[in-house]
Amino acid sequence: MYGAGDVHIENVPDPAVLEPTDAVVRVTFACICGSDLWPYKTMERSETGRAMGHEAIGVVEAVGADVRTLKIGDVVVMPFAFSDGTCVFCHEGLQTSCVHGGFFGTVEVAGAQAEAVRVPQADGTLFVLPVGEDDALMPSLLTLSDVMGTGHHAAVAAEVGPGKTVAVVGDGAVGLCGVIAAKRLGAEQIILLGRHANRIALAREFGATDIVSERGNEAVERVRELTDDYGVHSVLECVGLEQSELTAIEIARPGGAVGRVGVPQDETMPASRPAFFNNISVSGGPAPVRAYLEELLPEILEGRIEPGRVFDRVIGLDEVPDGYRAMNEREAIKVMVKP
Repeated sequence: MYGAGDVHIENVPDPAVLEPTDAVVRVTFACICGSDLWPYKTMERSETGRAMGHEAIGVVEAVGADVRTLKIGDVVVMPFAFSDGTCVFCHEGLQTSCVHGGFFGTVEVAGAQAEAVRVPQADGTLFVLPVGEDDALMPSLLTLSDVMGTGHHAAVAAEVGPGKTVAVVGDGAVGLCGVIAAKRLGAEQIILLGRHANRIALAREFGATDIVSERGNEAVERVRELTDDYGVHSVLECVGLEQSELTAIEIARPGGAVGRVGVPQDETMPASRPAFFNNISVSGGPAPVRAYLEELLPEILEGRIEPGRVFDRVIGLDEVPDGYRAMNEREAIKVMVKP
């Protein structure tokens, strides 16, 4: 990506092991993320560009001398953040704050919308999957690299639990996975705030009990109608815009919690006074999806959840620029890439 709306496919040097803790992974499945659309809309012109993509499944092709838990031929899922697995924050399950970590698809670390990717801190980052590289569950397994773990993180931060009322703000792939997460954590009522028919239909199949298509004050009023005017116990904020953050706080009941996973597009958070006076907890951030893999993987392998259904278009690497366009224009929920 060289700037807003400017995505190219280029031949670049093959990734290689640069540090003894690196691995090189041949990418078999990647995807375009909703968070990739923010630079797609706003990125200033760059002469060097960014190799995009932070979600992938692939096969280990090479490992550095210090890599101990991986071998060539392993099928692995790559979380969107790399982490050493040994620092104080990794031990606390917060790999996105790893002292030796970082994120894929940045200027510094090339992304995975590619034929292959270099993975720093490979032992702490990559997770070996107990399946072959062409397993039918690959779409759902790919969501463990980001959107399913991120939806789950929103639910955890929002303190979703048995019998609680939940609202999910945003009907993108993360919001839809948030519905899955809220359902499996025992929520009694799940209200999706969204307005796209195909996404609403999928949300209902995932467990949404109510749909609110209004926005702003009308959305707040509608949620209150659905909750006896109390508001919901838990809000999953999966967009990151000022309006979505404001709505999230306004629909939370006193003593409720908001889990934020939409990358905020503003420096300040709205509605701090209502949040304060209603004792609303606001938490969340970049999801430490590596911490959730062992919990969520069996759910997919045993067929209890099917987050891979958020993928509604599959493309080759040459079609990635059009994949960005399709997601940006809401023609697709989430685009899978098969290099």
